[in-house]
Amino acid sequence: MKKFTLITLVFLTLFGCGDEVQFNSPAIQGSYDNQFWRAKSFGASIDATGALTIKGINNAETLELFLPSASINVDGYILGDVESIEARFTKADGTVYSTNNSNGTSPDYEDYGEIRLTEILNNTFTGTFRFNAYSASGDVVNFTGSTHDVEQSTGDPIYGGIFYKVPLLSGSIPTNPIVCADVEDLANEAEGAYEAATSSDLEFIIKADFEAACNNYIAALNVQRNYCGDPDGSIQEMIDNLGNCVMSCEDAIHNVTEAESQYITATIGNFNEKCAQYLFYLQEQIEICGDADGSIQEEIDALDCADDDNDGVPNVFEDFNGDGDLTNDDTDGDGIPNYLDDDDDGDGVLTIDEAKDEDGNPIDTDGDGDVNYLDNDDDGDGLFSNYETGDTDGDGVPDYLDNDDDGDSILTLNENADPNGDGNPDDAVDTDGNGIPDYLQP
Repeated sequence: MKKFTLITLVFLTLFGCGDEVQFNSPAIQGSYDNQFWRAKSFGASIDATGALTIKGINNAETLELFLPSASINVDGYILGDVESIEARFTKADGTVYSTNNSNGTSPDYEDYGEIRLTEILNNTFTGTFRFNAYSASGDVVNFTGSTHDVEQSTGDPIYGGIFYKVPLLSGSIPTNPIVCADVEDLANEAEGAYEAATSSDLEFIIKADFEAACNNYIAALNVQRNYCGDPDGSIQEMIDNLGNCVMSCEDAIHNVTEAESQYITATIGNFNEKCAQYLFYLQEQIEICGDADGSIQEEIDALDCADDDNDGVPNVFEDFNGDGDLTNDDTDGDGIPNYLDDDDDGDGVLTIDEAKDEDGNPIDTDGDGDVNYLDNDDDGDGLFSNYETGDTDGDGVPDYLDNDDDGDSILTLNENADPNGDGNPDDAVDTDGNGIPDYLQP
């Protein structure tokens, strides 16, 4: 009789005074469908991820409370369709009722509930809970009591149950358990990375970067749901809006437009890069958007990124007369069209070795309007480049690029290096008759 009186007093304290509940011994109990329910055995466990389970058994009925972290949360873990935050009640007949099931055929009951872990002390856990839980068919059980204090029209909800100093039976409490704030920070970081990968300021939306950032963001949002709950479904809505992390056709077209612009304005020095880039994004456009009329494939087929003679000058730059026919351009008249000729000007210096600027574009050493790889007299000294080997004055500039071969401050052009003007210095003047022509003798 004394024991029954004590339980009754505790019950009245629990459901008549809001949150101010006091116990003298460990317990799990509450108002189950408006009837007093108390666990005869109980305990807590923590798994390898740090998730906490509090379990109470009364004969063949089992109450289980699942939390993602063994950390105090006086504001409450909000229950809903989140796997890691759940209240579950199993009846004697084996029917399972869970807060992760919908209210089904019980529209008079709300989908609400929460678990508050208010104290962790000496490997024991104390807190309160309230919830409606549903079976697969939509039947309901509740540990909710009244929604509000009967003496008030508003105010904190009265809790349907309490767990008091429930002991930890397996696992261990992490030193630094993960809490909601931690995963919110990670989700915010992932969101920033996703926004950076999809920014309209980007030159190109890189598909691999987009997919990685999107998948990481979804993963971070799922973790946030698991640790923080998602009572209004807003986190799940964000996840759903991200879809399957497939880049949009709009972004693919943006990439092609930008790549085409860069291709059109490409120079000899960067053409290979820009042409390959344009080809890549055209192929990606087909992959993402499709090519119903075959127009994209036609553009790919018409694209010429080749350099058939490997002279560093792409084929498209070897159509000098601009008639679209590469076979009728032959600068040195040797019968080999330029796009197949590795010495386009026939000056003995391979086109690939002719002078270029820092960007890889050909230069015009003598300023005569012809870049060196098309000029058989690169330094404009009247002698064909193929006759000018070595570096006579040792100034580091080979003779074929040096308009003063002997470094005497008299231009080679003014030292009678080629009196008959045929570009061959065999008839060069040698004033002192020492066998060294004037243009090579300081």
